[in-house]
Amino acid sequence: MAADSLERDEDGGQEAVSSGNILESFTESKETRDLIVSLRDVCDELVNREVCTQRFIVIMDTYQEQPHLLDSHLEWMLDLLLEIVRDKTSSPVLVHLGFKFLYIISKVRGYKIFLRLFPHEVVDVQPVLEMISAQNPADHETWETRYMLLLWLSMTCLIPFDLSRLDGNLSQKEGQMRRSTMDHILEIAKSYLLVSDKARDAAAVLVSKFITRPDVKQKKMADFLDWSLATLSKASYLTIEGTIAMDGILQALAQLFKHGKREDCLPYAATVLTALDKCQLCDSNQTVLRKLGVKLVQRLGLTFLKPKVANWRYQRGSRSLAANLLQTATGIQNSAAASSPDHADEEYDIPEEIEHVVEQLLVGLKDKDTIVRWSAAKGIGRLTGRLPRELADDVVGSVLDCFSFQETNNAWHGGSLALAELGRRGLLLPSRLPDVVPVILKALVYDEKRGACSVGSNVRDAACYVCWAFARAYDPLEMKPFVNLIASALIIAAIFDRDVNCRRAASAAFQENVGRQGTFPHGIDILTTADYFAVGNRANCFLNISVFVAGFPEYTTSMIDHLVEMKINHWDIVIRELSTKALHNLTPVASEYMTKSVFPRLLPLATGTDLHTRHGAILACAEVTHALYKLAVQNNRSVSDYLDSNAISDLIAIHQMLQKRQLYRGLGGELMRPAVCCLIEKLALSKIPDPGRAAVSDWQHLINDCLKSLHLFSSSARQKIKEAAVSALSALCNEFYKGPDKEVDPVTQEEILSFYMAQLQSAEEMTRCGFSLALGALPRFMLRGKLEQVLEGLRKVTIISRKDVSFAESRSDALKAMSKVCQSIGVDAAGSPAEVLCRDNVTLIYNTLLNCMNDYTTDSRGDVGAWVREAAMAGLLDITLLLVKSASDLIGEDVCRRMMCSISQQAAEKIDRFRAHAGSIFLKLLHQDDPPIPNIPHHTELERIFERSQVDSLNWNAPSQAFPRITQLLALTTYRYYVLMGLTVSVGGLTESTVRYSALSLFEYLRSIQNDADAMGAFSKTLLQIFRDNQRNDRVSIPLLKMLDQLLANGCFELFAQEEDNPFPSELLALCKEEIKRSKDIQKLRSSTAVFCGLIQFPGEIRKKVLFQLLLLVCHPFPVVRKSTASEVYEMLITYDDVIDPEVQDEVMTVLSDTNWDADLTHVRERRNFLCELLKVPTPTLVSKVPQV
Repeated sequence: MAADSLERDEDGGQEAVSSGNILESFTESKETRDLIVSLRDVCDELVNREVCTQRFIVIMDTYQEQPHLLDSHLEWMLDLLLEIVRDKTSSPVLVHLGFKFLYIISKVRGYKIFLRLFPHEVVDVQPVLEMISAQNPADHETWETRYMLLLWLSMTCLIPFDLSRLDGNLSQKEGQMRRSTMDHILEIAKSYLLVSDKARDAAAVLVSKFITRPDVKQKKMADFLDWSLATLSKASYLTIEGTIAMDGILQALAQLFKHGKREDCLPYAATVLTALDKCQLCDSNQTVLRKLGVKLVQRLGLTFLKPKVANWRYQRGSRSLAANLLQTATGIQNSAAASSPDHADEEYDIPEEIEHVVEQLLVGLKDKDTIVRWSAAKGIGRLTGRLPRELADDVVGSVLDCFSFQETNNAWHGGSLALAELGRRGLLLPSRLPDVVPVILKALVYDEKRGACSVGSNVRDAACYVCWAFARAYDPLEMKPFVNLIASALIIAAIFDRDVNCRRAASAAFQENVGRQGTFPHGIDILTTADYFAVGNRANCFLNISVFVAGFPEYTTSMIDHLVEMKINHWDIVIRELSTKALHNLTPVASEYMTKSVFPRLLPLATGTDLHTRHGAILACAEVTHALYKLAVQNNRSVSDYLDSNAISDLIAIHQMLQKRQLYRGLGGELMRPAVCCLIEKLALSKIPDPGRAAVSDWQHLINDCLKSLHLFSSSARQKIKEAAVSALSALCNEFYKGPDKEVDPVTQEEILSFYMAQLQSAEEMTRCGFSLALGALPRFMLRGKLEQVLEGLRKVTIISRKDVSFAESRSDALKAMSKVCQSIGVDAAGSPAEVLCRDNVTLIYNTLLNCMNDYTTDSRGDVGAWVREAAMAGLLDITLLLVKSASDLIGEDVCRRMMCSISQQAAEKIDRFRAHAGSIFLKLLHQDDPPIPNIPHHTELERIFERSQVDSLNWNAPSQAFPRITQLLALTTYRYYVLMGLTVSVGGLTESTVRYSALSLFEYLRSIQNDADAMGAFSKTLLQIFRDNQRNDRVSIPLLKMLDQLLANGCFELFAQEEDNPFPSELLALCKEEIKRSKDIQKLRSSTAVFCGLIQFPGEIRKKVLFQLLLLVCHPFPVVRKSTASEVYEMLITYDDVIDPEVQDEVMTVLSDTNWDADLTHVRERRNFLCELLKVPTPTLVSKVPQV
């Protein structure tokens, strides 16, 4: 019942649904044949061998979920491969490759199916024996060969002749008797039962086929069992060797007792059971051993009992879905009856060992590992089917004992699996349903808290499996008394379970019941909405599907009760919050039930002792109250018509009671504060009548305290507390501070604003964040007359000073607040700056936002200034759109130019998310209509570059799409400086895709203007200006040097290289020299070296200056710089062969390549000076430091 698809993001993300089960045939048949045929050619070369094998694995793995599609092709594949392995001329590598391919096929199709196709004539026995005898069990490279040979040998054991006929005359040879075939096979089986690889599993299959032969079981069965039990008694699960031996022996015994005849195995069963008990496998921490122990125990139990089907079992007359769907409204009774027990058949003695076997299986149901519990559950089902009715009922009773709250979740899970097996086999009689159904209903909601999480999802999943099995097992009339209970429980699990696999399991079980039983209320209608895929999204389940299902009266109250009793106190905060929102959505469906039943239960919980319950109950009270208010508004009534005065008083008193008990402190306070702020917000929005001045004052104090104490909370809780407090403040002011004249009391206004303004300069960043956003949330009437002070206070928060340089988050929140304040107060061009956004204060706001566009603060978190720039861009958009609708003349030409240029710079930078944000805002401003934004520079050219028809398909996050567009702005004079600044950090950045596409776009633009001297001149001047403006600013200068290196290396300045005395290279050289003066940044020094080498392409006196600079760096104090510079110069001289005199070129190259530039500076300086002589460059002289007097 577990989900077969992955849920990437339960609360709204896309799902990765399995794409299996969509193939129709084995389409790679021809390619597979070619691969097998080519094995003879590729076996000698390791690479070819691996490529061929890997391709075969890929093909076969495609059919893992639909292996039956291979069935018609298995025979010819097997024949081709066996032809290879039987060929005497085949090399050992080729033979192993053939067996490896056989193993890959058997792994996909399953050995039980593939096994039948092996040839098993008499003539095959000896060749297979010879091949397996020639194998080396210790060779870990060829385990697939041994595995397949053992399986093949197990098939040849099925020949219907006595094996002694194959031996001929066992004459003595040199005093020794020749080994018989029977002994040979048995020795092989025994030896491979003790190996550590997968051949052990095949040996167990061989034993089950071989020992059960009529001729072998008479002679060898007793001896083999003696050997097995002796080996088992000597082995210990505490050692690796002992674990391997026990694994092989237990597999062999389990297979033997499974396939052997009862009369052959019965004499040995008691002995084997006793030996197994002595192993005490239940104490082992090896899961596989415990599983094999349970498997062997159940096989021994089945051996003790006669192989007959219980005649008392429940048999459903018809299992046809079509018959169910054709039932009339009254229902046609299927012939389902328990046959009257024939006591004559049941009167036989049940061996004493059965009680012990059942006890072992019941212990297995409580094992800590699922595979052990699952094996025990199947064993319980098989064994119960052979017991008399009374004893079987005792087993059912014992299984039901697993469902005690004193038991662990493992026992609940194992018990659920066992009940499903019993029900599926008809061994759970209808008379037991009244005992079983209540237990399963509890299992469907089982959730046991363990520390910070819980266990129980596997129990709920298994309980869904039980419901699925019951749907197939019982007649609708038998299930009729329990239909409503099961239907409600399953739909609750399908909608409200935390885990996606449980929701999907419940949905599948509900669907099975709707189809098989046909009695679930509104089953088809619900399934069309709450199907397997729809329940994959948790938020959709809680908020949407629940409302639809609650529309059916049979499910409404049970769903609400489940949320109140099980979900608002859930350990996961996300579930608690979703549950309260679900209650909000369900309130209109059952408003009376919410008012009279739910609300009285929630109020005491809101002040209870359990933290999670208290948190969920407060949120639930808030959401339900708000939902009742919305309902009252629709019906032209007041919320007090739904909630009596006592309930309203209790709601108002929640904060006071929590404060009195000091529940806002510590970790609990991190949950209580946002919850109570949410309650305050919802009470205000619900227009709660007359809470009293004291209550409002207390609420205001809590909000202020939350905002002031943000730095004391964990980083994960701060955001929620801040958002909840700000939302609560806005609602509180709107409802309780607005007088009859729609104005605020001046005293209250002054008190709140003065306190908030003072906190904006707090030493704590989080306090600044909280109070900035609080000012932004204040309604218009609270800001009237105080706008200038508020805007000035927020502006000061955005200014970077030495003590708060890292307060990027507070600067970001201040900008957001400024934008919200402007939207709250509105625009009036001729208005007062103390009242509205007007001509006198719009410049201040724009300057603040535009200044913040240059915030490139970095700290240990990275480029935190990006948060400020992002908020500034959003603010520019909001305020510009606000102004253009009512006072577009306030958007001056200079402001618009600065705004568009700074945003275009951000749209060319390296961080994908911020580039996309900037690009989106740029296009919104550009394409704004009705009315359009005035004074946008180069508006027509921009419209041509960013055509409206293509804007929707432009993905700014993708460098391959963004940079080819934004680079075109270099042709526009106004934007060139800013776009090139943004491109500089992208081209010289670290991210491969960003560097590649930004550089390609820039090169493409420069190629387009290569023959335009004016355009190239303007570009080079802008480039040099950026270098001057950002001298010693490593954020720009280092990427700029890297970009210059790429531009010079790609011949982007070839036009200048054709001129003898172009000023560009000289100016660039001077700027580079100044940049690296006294620098100890190795990255900068190496980047500048590359630029110097690129400058050598320019003719004239510049070359001597460049060589002089490079030879200076060859003697740099840092060895890594000396070495890299020498290497760069060597490559430069190879590239530009006209730089130096050909007569000395060889000698210069020799000095550069042979000198150890890591050596002592004195030696290096000598070699450098020699280079200066050869290159006719002035020799640098040491400047001695003169001590200051």
